[in-house]
Formats: sequence, C-alpha cells, structure tokens
Amino acid sequence: MSGTAGTVPAAVLAGHTRISSQALTSVAQAAAAEALGVAPQEIRAEWSDDDGLLALSLAGPISVPSLTAVLRDPARVEVFGGSVWDRAVAAKAEILLRVTELSGALLSRVDIRISGASMSEGGRVH
Repeated sequence: MSGTAGTVPAAVLAGHTRISSQALTSVAQAAAAEALGVAPQEIRAEWSDDDGLLALSLAGPISVPSLTAVLRDPARVEVFGGSVWDRAVAAKAEILLRVTELSGALLSRVDIRISGASMSEGGRVH
C-alpha cells in the first residue's frame, strides 16, 4: 500500500456509498437557484432514469429586472445575463456541471421550465 501511514486507499474499502434523493434534490435546487437568481425553495426538482443516467427536470421562476428599470436603461437586460431564453439555455449547462461537481452523479440532461418571473434590482451574482 502506498500513501500516508494510517490511510487506506478507497479501492480497499468494501461497502456502498449512496446519496439520498433528498440530498440530490437539495443540491439541484441550490444550483438552479444560483443560476436563475432566485431562492432554492422556489425551485421544484424531479429526477428520472435516462438509460442508467439521471435526468433532472426543474421548474421555477427566474429573476428579471423590472420593466421600469429596462425602460430607463435597456442595458439592464444584459446586466442580468441576457434574455430569459438565453439565460435558461445557459443555466442548463451551468446546473448540469454544478450538480455533477457537487454530487458526483452522472446526469444525462437538465430540462428547465420557467414558471414565473421574480423582479430584482440586481444582476447576476457570480
């Protein structure tokens, strides 16, 4: 065995490691909330099997500038990351990457349904 004294390589340890569906759902909600600029509790996440991989379906609102703010300064749309469509498309890739990074789960796809708009004065936070 190589390594530091007292450590055992992972391949030697027997057993299973499982992540509960609730834990995966919480990770997905947090990742989606970050990407869409809303609170995690506003995001609904559902999982399904996609030929052995996990498919994630999300529904929730997206933060947008108020129409008054956009009328005063049309550049506000870009501060928020572009149109709702562009942001939703970009969010799919961000969420897939983030959920995979944090959980180690293999996702086949992320589907997003924008169910509303949440007015915000700020822009994207990254």
